[in-house]
Amino acid sequence: MKLLLKFATWTCLSATAASIAVAQYEGELTAKRRIFPSMGVGLRAVKSPDGQRTYVLSSQGLTVFDSKEQKLLTIGSDAPQVSPVAPAKAAPPGPTFAEDFDADSTGQIYVADRAANQIVIYSPDGKRVRSFQVASPASVAALPNGEVAVATMQDPHLILVFDKNGREIREFGELEDISSRADLNRYLNAGYLASDARGEIFYGFIFTPEPIVRQYDGNGFALQTIEFTEIDAFAAAQAARKEIERQEKKGKQPAFKPILTAMGVVRDTGEVWIALHNRLLRFDKEGNRKATYQLYAPDGARLDANAILVQKDRIIIGSDTGAYEFERPDLKLGNNP
Repeated sequence: MKLLLKFATWTCLSATAASIAVAQYEGELTAKRRIFPSMGVGLRAVKSPDGQRTYVLSSQGLTVFDSKEQKLLTIGSDAPQVSPVAPAKAAPPGPTFAEDFDADSTGQIYVADRAANQIVIYSPDGKRVRSFQVASPASVAALPNGEVAVATMQDPHLILVFDKNGREIREFGELEDISSRADLNRYLNAGYLASDARGEIFYGFIFTPEPIVRQYDGNGFALQTIEFTEIDAFAAAQAARKEIERQEKKGKQPAFKPILTAMGVVRDTGEVWIALHNRLLRFDKEGNRKATYQLYAPDGARLDANAILVQKDRIIIGSDTGAYEFERPDLKLGNNP
């Protein structure tokens, strides 16, 4: 029997943080170089749970690279599996449509296969271990003790948590009240998941007019809300509300452009970085905005982010055209997290 946890109000908040602090560092960030050049159009996510290997999800499948950017493993494409200790093998069967993935500290990989309505689990060497059913999984985050958090477009809660055997053990997260039309409101509550080293869960709303990130502990108790409501977000928020009103009246299938296009959480510190297309915002662990940057490719072209990975000495930004390496501006300015 699954344990159902409901939190109908936000009275359980231990802290509510609005982004009221004035940003300390503003400016432009230009990528040093493009990395993982074999990862081209269709890049969806970039993660590095152990700080050594980098996992890249793209239309070519899920590829794992070592610290020297050498390919170790590919899941879900026709490319060969590459290993430094074994001959090349055929790539293991991949998911039908990988919407998102995560990997835990042991290297076990969790893939949200939206088309097959499954979470598929792979061993560190790419062997399919098991799977379990979830309706339309859209995002996934690995938690301690083999648990995994999943976000879907179907459940009345934002987050479902499953144990290592694929049994649902809790669900939590109330929807934002954005639209009076139920199907439209559920669509507008779609989000990205991430977790930190303490097993806390972060949910970034993709379509809310003002960008919002909620933070929960592993049991589902809300810790804080980060909301970007400053004056430079006003115009985009107003335009989003007008589009919501327009689609409410049409009664057709929802179709919106994302507001929050990527989210990354620093595992050791709990810092949150979000992207609003080519704007990158940094929030400290208390939810205060510390900086906003404009992102550019090495050739000076605008770079719209769809993935963020913040490491000790660099930031990797994923886009539809590939992955790019940036210096960490907070470290360059001597403001260590």
